Amino acid sequence: MILINLDYQDRTPIYEQIVNTIEKYVAVGILKPKEQIPSIRELATTLGINPNTVKKAYDILENKKVITSFSTKGTYISDQTDEVLENRKKEEMKNLKKQIEVLKGLGVTEQEIIKVIQGK
Repeated sequence: MILINLDYQDRTPIYEQIVNTIEKYVAVGILKPKEQIPSIRELATTLGINPNTVKKAYDILENKKVITSFSTKGTYISDQTDEVLENRKKEEMKNLKKQIEVLKGLGVTEQEIIKVIQGK
C-alpha cells in the first residue's frame, strides 16, 4: 500500500497532491514499473476522499503515462518510468527557474542564490 499524506491546508488541489506524490514515488524508485497500485475506490476509502478526486488524479497520471489501467486487472505503474523521471526533472527545473527569477526581482543576488543551492 502506498502512503499518501494529504495537506488540507495546502492550496494545491487534492488530486494534484496525489499526482505529485505518485510521480515522486516513481521518480525515486519507491514505486517500480509494473507494480500494482490501489484501485480508485481503495485509495479513496483509505484517504477518506471522494472517488472522483482519485479518478481525476489517475486520469492525469494515465495521460502522463505514469500509470496504466486494465479494466479487469487493475492499475499499474507504467514501464516507461525513465520518461516519467525525465519529464518530472524538466518540470521541476522550469519551476526552479521561475523561482530564481522571482528572487532576482526581489533583489537577491546570484551569489546569494548559489550559496543557498550549495547549502551554505
